[in-house]
Amino acid sequence: IHVFLTQIDLCIEAFGTSKQKRALSSRRMNTVGNDILNTAVTKAASNIIDAKGVTALIQDMAQDDVQNVSIFLPPCNEDADKAADVYKFEDILSSAEYEALQVPAAVFVNITPEEISKKTEDKSHCSFVLEELKFLPTDEKNRDHKARCLWFLDTLIKFSYLKMIKKKHPMGPECPHIISKKLMKNFTSLTYNNGSVQNFISASMKAKIAAYVIALALHINNFQTDLTVLQNDLKLQESRMMDIARAMRLKVSKAKGLPGLENDENHKLGTLSLPLPVQKASGGQRKRKKMN
Repeated sequence: IHVFLTQIDLCIEAFGTSKQKRALSSRRMNTVGNDILNTAVTKAASNIIDAKGVTALIQDMAQDDVQNVSIFLPPCNEDADKAADVYKFEDILSSAEYEALQVPAAVFVNITPEEISKKTEDKSHCSFVLEELKFLPTDEKNRDHKARCLWFLDTLIKFSYLKMIKKKHPMGPECPHIISKKLMKNFTSLTYNNGSVQNFISASMKAKIAAYVIALALHINNFQTDLTVLQNDLKLQESRMMDIARAMRLKVSKAKGLPGLENDENHKLGTLSLPLPVQKASGGQRKRKKMN
């Protein structure tokens, strides 16, 4: 019986709805110790999952993912007295992670206008990063800081394109180990496939990546950023992006008047300012209610 219950718990963790996961969390509140995923339990859980099919389970979870965006946002300090402290930089990148970015970000620190043009032609980086590389600060400290932020933002966006992750270091050898570990731990979900545990990027994890990308872009752009550029880079629908931005308490407006947008007034601008707007129900919640 214990093994069977453990199997069910593992299934709920990987594929359960938000309601089921909350129930599981409540039941475990008084439990001491960590669950150990051994071979026997993995095999038993796989049998249960195979009975329904991995595809169906993933679809079930993806449908539930649109229910509530807010639980995937970076920690929000509603009592902050300045915009920089609403989504603290340290909650996006720890000091150790930030330090590790110095080596890979050096390619941005030393970039030339000719190299930016070549990268733009090749589309080797996302549009947001390619545009921001044109405006790197001249002083060494600020230039290095922005380069590190842009390198991580670009890596986050590229990571969001992946689905089932089969490699231990999916972003390549140039990505520091601590960053690879962060991506796998914080921005993937677990699934079971052919008796083994695999990481994949669910709809909820893509929303979480988008939220952290927005938070980092706000720090880069003095807490006002073009959401449409980020939305296109992340390959998200506008409604999904706006749900995430509003859940993050941004003021959304038309980006008319921004440099380079004189002939395109359809861009949306996100601004983080105090006092924070009152939070409203997301479009994802309304859609879910309608589906029921």
